[in-house]
Amino acid sequence: MKAVVTGGAGFIGSHLVDRLVGEGLDVLAVDDLSTGRAENLAHLRGNPHVRFVQADVADEDALAAVVDGVDWVFHLAGLADIVPSIERPLAYHRANVDGTVAVLEAARRAGVRRFVYAASSSCYGIPDEYPTPESAPLRPEYPYALTKLLGEAYAIHWARVYGLPVVSLRLFNVYGPRSRTSGAYGAVFGVFLAQKIHHRPLTVVGDGSQSRDFTFVSDVVEAFLAAARSDVSGEILNVGTGQPVTVNRLAELIGGEVEYIPKRPREPERTQADIGRIRRVLGWTPKVAIEEGVAVLLQHMDAWRDAPVWTPETIASATREWFRFLGKVEAPGR
Repeated sequence: MKAVVTGGAGFIGSHLVDRLVGEGLDVLAVDDLSTGRAENLAHLRGNPHVRFVQADVADEDALAAVVDGVDWVFHLAGLADIVPSIERPLAYHRANVDGTVAVLEAARRAGVRRFVYAASSSCYGIPDEYPTPESAPLRPEYPYALTKLLGEAYAIHWARVYGLPVVSLRLFNVYGPRSRTSGAYGAVFGVFLAQKIHHRPLTVVGDGSQSRDFTFVSDVVEAFLAAARSDVSGEILNVGTGQPVTVNRLAELIGGEVEYIPKRPREPERTQADIGRIRRVLGWTPKVAIEEGVAVLLQHMDAWRDAPVWTPETIASATREWFRFLGKVEAPGR
């Protein structure tokens, strides 16, 4: 069997490539390396079952050749993070919407057997209900969330109209080795680990009582594999643990001095997936507890040695547009 993983040099994508190769598939990892890193796949160089293709997923001609004769397509390529999406909405639309449509159409024309889309739980915005089911109202708060939701809408539409066998997985707060170590201020694990390795205080937003459904990358990869092996189509499924952890607890597990910074506007106090549906439909359940996952990250902490070391001042500067557009208060530093 053959599989394509778009975003294959990225955080989740590279772990998925590893897993698919381990299952005996021939894998084409597609990435334009705008955010993915070639070193995430360096350990697979020379492996006859893996081929890397540097390409933009919005390039229809390049995609046609890539997906020809492929059984499974996993579409993870795209741009992430809140602030850059506010600053560059058209770039996010091109990558996350136009790119998704191009991959869908290439997959349809090639007659692939399964198409699995990496959606985002950010589509729920600030939910009314916890744990949050797939039927909850969709309220994307910023362009990244909107573009990921639009990509999902196209994927489900291609399933309904063209019969493309699609499963969309709404991912909650994924963490683990190889998560991004550079670029825009964003994921809390990368921020904390870089601060810890450089003996700086961990910057906790607000009072740290907000909680997140942190989901270890190996569990997420198993969800992708379960979706590909299934015979369901047109399904939208949450992927999380259902067991949120406070940011204060995360800081305690990582260890170190804590410094509190202003709360950010229009962020949920809690994310918590209702995973009843994915358990029923795919038989998937998470296995990695937060304590185990953080222990693994601390073993790989040296990977964050060259990552940006954020301070309250640089965070305020990086998130100024966030406060400007999403908040009712003046941005810090103004």
